[in-house]
Amino acid sequence: MKTLFIGGIKSGKSRLAEIYILEKSKPAKPYYLATNEFFDEEMQARILTHQQRRQDLFITIEEPVKLLQILGNCPGPVLIECVSMWLNNQLYHQASEADILQELEALLQLSCDMVLVHNEVGLSVVSDNRLARQFIDLSGKAAQLMGQYCDQVFFCSAGLKVRMK
Repeated sequence: MKTLFIGGIKSGKSRLAEIYILEKSKPAKPYYLATNEFFDEEMQARILTHQQRRQDLFITIEEPVKLLQILGNCPGPVLIECVSMWLNNQLYHQASEADILQELEALLQLSCDMVLVHNEVGLSVVSDNRLARQFIDLSGKAAQLMGQYCDQVFFCSAGLKVRMK
C-alpha cells in the first residue's frame, strides 16, 4: 500500500505520517528514509527535532538523492521524509525534470508498503524567481504522480489530516 501525506510547511504532516506508519507496521519496526541534506545551522536544528521525535522507533536510512537505489530491494514498510527535499536535492545536483519524475514513478512502482511526505507548494503566489517556479512546477507534477499511484492521500493542516483518496 502507498500512502501520501501532503500539506504546507509545519502542517503536522511528518508527525502524522510517523504515527500512521508506526500503527500500520506493528509489530515490525518501519524504515525511515531521511532525504534532508543540511547546509546551515537552521536546517541542522530541524533535522535534530525529527531525530529526537523518532528516537529508536524506526530504522533510519539517510539518503538525499538515490532513493530508488536504496529502496530497490525495498525492505519496507518505509516512510520517505520528505519527497520535497528529495526534489530540491535533485535540482541542486542538476538532474533533469524528466529523470526526476521517471525515478519517482519507478519508486512508486516498488512492491513495498510506503508512506510519502510532501509539501504542498501550489497554494501560493507564483514566484518571480525562475528556480522557485521550476521547483513549484516539479513539485506539483510529483504530487500529481504520487496522487495517481497512492492508495490513500491525506491533506494535512493545523496538525490534522483529511482523507482525500
